[in-house]
This record gives sequence, C-alpha cells and structure tokens, in this order.
Amino acid sequence: MQNEESLVRRAQQRDEEAFAQLYEEYFDKIYRYVTLRIGDKTEAEDMAQQVFVKVLQSISSYKWKGIPFSAWLYRIAHNQVVDYLRKKKMYTTTPLNESLVGSDINPQLAAELTLDIEQLLLATKRLTDAQREVISLRFTSELPIAQVAKIMGKSEGAVKALQHSAIIALRKALSVT
Repeated sequence: MQNEESLVRRAQQRDEEAFAQLYEEYFDKIYRYVTLRIGDKTEAEDMAQQVFVKVLQSISSYKWKGIPFSAWLYRIAHNQVVDYLRKKKMYTTTPLNESLVGSDINPQLAAELTLDIEQLLLATKRLTDAQREVISLRFTSELPIAQVAKIMGKSEGAVKALQHSAIIALRKALSVT
C-alpha cells in the first residue's frame, strides 16, 4: 500500500482510486469496531458505510497532523455509534451467532466456541462504556495504545489503566460464570 499520507492527499483531490484504496484498507476494521459496539451486524454494516460517506463528504477538510488517518476514521465511527445508541437508548450487545464460526470446525468445538463467545459478550456488558471501547479498539480493531488514546481523547496512561481494569473485570466475570 502506498504511503498513507500521499494516499489521503490524493483522495482529498477527489482521486477515486485513492479513496477506494482507503476504503479497502479500513472498511473491515471499522465494521468490526461498530459491530462489537452495537451488536447488530446488519446495522453495523450500514453504519460503516455511513462512516465512509461522511469521510467522502469531509475528506477535503482533513488536516494531516502526523496522526494516523485511521484515528480520524475511528473518531467518525465512534460518533456514529454514540448517535445510534442515543437514538436507540440501547447500551448492550447481542450475542454472536454460529454463522461466524467456520464450517470446517467440528460441531462440538463450534458449540464450545459459541458458548465462550456468549460468555465473553455477557461479561463485557458489565464493563463501563470506556472500558468496552478500549477493549474493542485494542483487541477487535488491533490498534496500538497510542492510537486508541488519540481516538478516545485520553492519555496513553489512561488507556492502559482502562484496559487493565477491563481485563481484570473480565477475568473476574468469566471465573464466576
């Protein structure tokens, strides 16, 4: 992939190929982030598309400040999620289903994996919104702490503390179930 900064600059000049490359690079990551936050795969796909519509509409105003472009994308996605949750008054996720499990896995392993995922999702419901967001960004989107801090508008130390407390809370919740 080309240098991200030059790709963004080309997209700002309405280069469709550059925007398509950015879309290909980030759509799945944004989709996974949104899915984990709201728990509805269909709605998450729509919201991820909306994120990129907003990006297309406002990319010309994006200012390169040495911060990864993805931080800007995740901030837009975060705002979409917050708006959605505000409208729906819903702060929970729904369990993942077995369609996410590959068909080449034996049925017993698939059932155990589904049970493990359901237990993990139930445990994440006990976390604060900030802890859930850190877990989502760090482990679902696989972002480094520095980038999570920029997305959330917190210090790296605060993100590390949130991640640490979230992991402890998850361990405690999972050991009880």
